[in-house]
Amino acid sequence: MALASGTTLGVYEITAALGAGGMGEVYRARDTKLGRSVAIKVLPEAFQFDTDRLARFAREARMLASLNHPNIAALHGMEQSEERLFLVMELVEGETLADRLLRGPMPVTESLAVARQIAEALEAAHEKGVIHRDLKPANVKITPDDQVKVLDFGLAKAMESEHAAASIANSPTLSRMATEAGVILGTAAYMSPEQAKGVPADPRSDIFSFGAVLFEMLTGRRPFQGETVADVLASVLVRDPDLAALPAALNPRITDLVRRCLEKPPKRRWQAIGDIRAEIEAILAAPATISTAPPLPPPVPLWRRAIPLAVVAIVSAALATLVTWSRTSSRSRPAVTRFSVGLPENQQILATGRQVLAFSPDGTQLAYAANGRLFLRTMSALEVHPIQGTETTDGITSVAFSPDGHSLVFWAADRTMKRVPVGGGAAITIGTVENPLGISWSVLHALDADASRSQVSRVQ
Repeated sequence: MALASGTTLGVYEITAALGAGGMGEVYRARDTKLGRSVAIKVLPEAFQFDTDRLARFAREARMLASLNHPNIAALHGMEQSEERLFLVMELVEGETLADRLLRGPMPVTESLAVARQIAEALEAAHEKGVIHRDLKPANVKITPDDQVKVLDFGLAKAMESEHAAASIANSPTLSRMATEAGVILGTAAYMSPEQAKGVPADPRSDIFSFGAVLFEMLTGRRPFQGETVADVLASVLVRDPDLAALPAALNPRITDLVRRCLEKPPKRRWQAIGDIRAEIEAILAAPATISTAPPLPPPVPLWRRAIPLAVVAIVSAALATLVTWSRTSSRSRPAVTRFSVGLPENQQILATGRQVLAFSPDGTQLAYAANGRLFLRTMSALEVHPIQGTETTDGITSVAFSPDGHSLVFWAADRTMKRVPVGGGAAITIGTVENPLGISWSVLHALDADASRSQVSRVQ
């Protein structure tokens, strides 16, 4: 029966209900003697009338009260008021990890920071011979200043009967919350295989539960799921967790850490929680390695998939043009020279079937249109330089050199023909032309000593 606000249990005055679980009802209370707020866990009535279990609990409670660690919610003591047996515990402000996970998966760095503090709490308890046995997000609280507090340490064992049979019913949450399916499924999803079989738990059982909690922090979902308790337990016993659900660019060390925590045979798991804590600290010490893969590039449009073949065809045609020009411009028959020109990885040529590159008349320079602008390469060098003044023009095609090799003419997507110095500068509009397949340039005459006027003499 729930306690109303204002109810007193000895020197403790109930102020609010905090929740209920398989091991009792939890209330916020005020210690009127010491003037502090505490958490009161009222144990189930059936438990209080089992003298064997009560004696066992008293022995275990003394051990639990000895735990003193900043990541463990302290157990102050066990008291009784009339026929009500209750525990007095540290009141931890903040939300539970289960509440936090209702908003979705946590960032990797935040998950590791919380996991490290959980591991420190388990390590301190294991060193004193205390096993949690019921680690789950609902038993982890995160304070407003991001400190982690693990609740209900060892209460699962403390509440077992002295002569309890080795069966799944030994799980206190399962046996005492049979009418609340959500709580049942929640606890079963974090049980180790040996606990599901009724085998006594050891520190490696906490490691399995720790791996399940870390998996959920990283993915936003439990590693073992099912519509019924039997389905969940079957998943714990025989199914492997879906590690592909972990973040895509996750450091392989983190993936391996989770995998080894969730191994079915205890001998194949991490053998000590301290080793896990050290591994997490090493990963957090090198934050650049938490995500190792670069972000995926955007999808490549279909028209760009033909670019490699188009580049080969265009370069081959240009080389053939160069060879023909060389043969006709010299009395002697020069030897044929063949070579290839590769584009930088971040450049792409629009495969339109139009004239998108040109050689200077003396064959020493190559100009081409890529990424919506013009680029220039001197044939004796390996570097490619963008031509200033063309960077804001989209969809450049049909480029040609002037006869003196000092200027370039090109057609832009706005249907204008423009001229620009080879060394870069302001692009000058010559005129409007509708979608040419290719162009050539002839110089008419000089206007003055500083400038010249050119026109497009032929539009093919």
